[in-house]
Amino acid sequence: MIDISWTGTHNGLKTGECWSMNTLNDYVAEYIEYCEYRKRLDRKTLKAYRIDLKQYADYLQNISEFHFKDNLDKYITHLHKQYKPKTVKRKIASLKAFFHYMEYKEILSENPFTKLDIRFREAKLLPKTIPFHAIQTFLSTLYHQKEQAASEYQHRCCIRDIAVIELLFATGMRISELCSLRLSDIDFISNNVLIYGKGAKERILQIGNTEVLLALSLYHETFKADIDTCGYFFVNRLQKKLSDQSVRYMITRYAKLAGIEQHLTPHMFRHSFATLLLEQDVDIRYIQRMLGHSSISTTEIYTHVSNTKQKDILIHKHPRNFMKTKV
Repeated sequence: MIDISWTGTHNGLKTGECWSMNTLNDYVAEYIEYCEYRKRLDRKTLKAYRIDLKQYADYLQNISEFHFKDNLDKYITHLHKQYKPKTVKRKIASLKAFFHYMEYKEILSENPFTKLDIRFREAKLLPKTIPFHAIQTFLSTLYHQKEQAASEYQHRCCIRDIAVIELLFATGMRISELCSLRLSDIDFISNNVLIYGKGAKERILQIGNTEVLLALSLYHETFKADIDTCGYFFVNRLQKKLSDQSVRYMITRYAKLAGIEQHLTPHMFRHSFATLLLEQDVDIRYIQRMLGHSSISTTEIYTHVSNTKQKDILIHKHPRNFMKTKV
């Protein structure tokens, strides 16, 4: 075990205190417990924090002298060499949150991030969407497979798969939110869905399409016993909670059957939900609320994706189209 000592407030620790790696690991465990029970963070966020903070602690094992600011700076450079910008951004966010907690608990006299410049240029990657006609083909294939099912088991699977895809596209919810739904979250009288989003934030969405409602009702009627046993609304053949990976596999399989060459993911239905609504002139602030975005800037990225809307504007509303020239 490496002893890591601090003997001055310039390192962020109060004078005279001495830590070991075990002490640091204890504080990490305490912080994770705080996040789970006090902040009520979801399982995926807690898992990411554990991974990121363990990685940081492992990095410190090779450091003979420890200074919060200097070593954090070197560690961030190390992250940039190893990972893509989006991953680095997440890992830095995990560390910032941890050191904020340490300062809040007065374990540190100062958060070392206060004097660190961690800004970096991140490439703006536009969300990948599914064309309208491809979604239509995908859904038609699902319903066709249900009608052509060769066995009762296949027929049941198709009923479930239709409900999953219809709800994904109808609400734009994240795949993790969909798989975590419980029966009590779906109100079949008011046709509302209660969604538990990131940061334990709740939002309610209305299901306004008759075919989607019918698909959900048929699924509920067919799988009622399984749902009661499992506790979650969407279940697998073992009466367990349907996993994210199962939905990804499901989408890949049906895309192949539909002859769609584009690689489809659950999140692309969310992107398409937002983009297609924008193209129908839905106010971006409503889309922000429906997607559960904390900041409007997150939603604004979809304004750069809507090529169909851009084409419509340039063809029908550009002033040059109203100019007459003599030949």
